[in-house]
This record gives sequence, structure tokens and C-alpha cells, in this order.
Amino acid sequence: MIVDVLDPGLLALIMAAFVAGAIDAVVGGGGLIQIPALFAVYPGQSAATLFGTNKCASVVGTISATWRYARQVKMPWRTILPAAFAAFALSYVGAAAVAWLPKNAIRPMILLLLILAAIYTLKRKDFGLTHRPTHGGHRELAYALLLGGGIGFYDGFFGPGTGSFLIFLFVRFFGFDFLHASASAKVVNVATNLAALAYFVPNGYVLPLLALFMALANVSGSLAGSWLAIRHGSGFIRHVFLIVAAILIVKFAWDTLLLIH
Repeated sequence: MIVDVLDPGLLALIMAAFVAGAIDAVVGGGGLIQIPALFAVYPGQSAATLFGTNKCASVVGTISATWRYARQVKMPWRTILPAAFAAFALSYVGAAAVAWLPKNAIRPMILLLLILAAIYTLKRKDFGLTHRPTHGGHRELAYALLLGGGIGFYDGFFGPGTGSFLIFLFVRFFGFDFLHASASAKVVNVATNLAALAYFVPNGYVLPLLALFMALANVSGSLAGSWLAIRHGSGFIRHVFLIVAAILIVKFAWDTLLLIH
């Protein structure tokens, strides 16, 4: 398929990619904007091709955000890298699980987890505002592998809200503030995106020119989003996290109701 650079739909996708990149750089959840936009503009394309194009665009933006965070924030690599490796490996397993486990079976569970995470964050006013890393040694490694693997499986199998879940888990289980959690989540997100691309790209499930345009917009958005996050700190990220969590809850609740009826 040839992408028409004069197509008004392309401009809409570029704008969507910019906004998605900005949100993703702060708390994740950019897929809530980018994926529906792709399906709206190119409804005749296969789902796999649109998902592959989305991953191509978002991984470039996520790498850009990771680079900016790494320059400004002290990265806890001892925790991040094991989580990223486990996420990369388990994302393959999650993708394979689609064949034998229906996605709709876990939708209500994800909705419940989102609600609990939002309530927990709201009730604890100091949650994620102070950076006090906990654990160490073998225990830290075990937590990183377990949480990274679990999120990797989820991202390969289902996907929506992966970045937001990662941030919450880094704050809750490692004592990070929201700024360090957001920076750490980007590295794990890069790993899961690369794992997905290892499937999509060799099988031709990508629109290269469209992916290029959207990647450039996504990078621009991610630079803006990471700048805002670093400048305004954990309090700002906490507020954006709650907004994105609320949007995710509404989306999952609506999708679940549609399935019931």
C-alpha cells in the first residue's frame, strides 16, 4: 500500500502520534490514541499491519524518551535491566498464548486491577512522591524478573495500559517515585516493543512510509512529554497517571459491557 502524503488522514495520524508520544513519555497509554486513529483512517488494512505500524512508530518515541530520561535521571539499571530482559522473553509467550486463551477472558480482571491501582494511588497522597528504593540483592532481582516477565506477557498477549501498569508496579514494589518509575518503565517498554517487532517486521506487517511519518511525530511528542515530566517531577506524573488510569477504566468498562450485551 502506498501512503498519500496529501491525504488528510495522514495529518490526523501525525497529530495523533505526537499526542500519543507525549502521553507515553509521561505515563504510558499512548496506544489509546494511536491505535484507534490507525483503525479509523485505514479500516481496510489488516489488524496485524496496523499494530505493526503502531509498534514501529511508538518504539522510536519510547527510545527517544528513554534517552532523555537517562540524561537527566539517575537510572536504577540493576532493577531495570533484569525486568527488561524478562519482559522481552515473556512477550513472545504472551503473543503465543493468544492462540489458546481468549483475550476477553482477562478483560474483567484487568479492569479490576486498574480500579484497585487508581484507588490505591488516590488514597495514599504521598504515593510515588518520594524516591526511596527498597529491596536489594537476590530479592530485588527476583522481583524485577517476576514483574518484568508478567508485564511482558501481558503486553504480548493484550497490551493496553502496559506503561501505566509498569509505573504503578515500580512505585509500589521498588519504592521509586513517579519520575524514576516512568523513566524505568520506558526501558521495559522498549524491550516489549522490540519483541513484538521481531514478529511484525519479518512477516511484512508494517506500512513503512506511514510508520516513518508517525515515528517522527511520536519522537517529537515524546521529547515534549519527557521534558514536562522531568521539569515538573513526580507530582505532575502522578496526576497524569490518575487521568490516564481513569480513561483506561472507562474504556475497559465500556468494552466489557459491550461483550456482555
